[in-house]
Amino acid sequence: MIQRRYEISDEQWEQIKDMFPPYKTGRPSKLSERTMFNAFLWIARSGAAWRDLPEERYGSWKTVYSRFCKWRDTGLLVAIFQTLQVEPDFENLSIDSTSVKAHQHSAGAKKTPQDTK
Repeated sequence: MIQRRYEISDEQWEQIKDMFPPYKTGRPSKLSERTMFNAFLWIARSGAAWRDLPEERYGSWKTVYSRFCKWRDTGLLVAIFQTLQVEPDFENLSIDSTSVKAHQHSAGAKKTPQDTK
C-alpha cells in the first residue's frame, strides 16, 4: 500500500493489525481497518472537521466517525497509541527553542492620547 500524507507506515501497521476486534454484527464495512485508522489520523493531523474527510479516499465521514467512537469507547485507540509509542520513529518531531521577547515598553505603561491615534 502506498503511504500517503498523514497515514501510518507498513511497519506501524504490522505492530497493530491484530489488535482490531473481529467483525460481529451488521453489514460488514467495505473499507479495511487500516483505511479507517488512517482516516482517524487524517482528521487528527490535519485539524479538519469530520465533514471535510475526503470521501473518495476514506468513505463516508459518518461511518468513520461512528467507528472512531466505538474504538474510543472500548479503549482500543488508547491501546493502539500506547503500542505505537514504544518505538517512535521521530519522523515528524520538531524541537524549537526560539522565543520572542517583549519590548521593555510593552509592560503596561499608560498610553497618552497621542499613542492611541
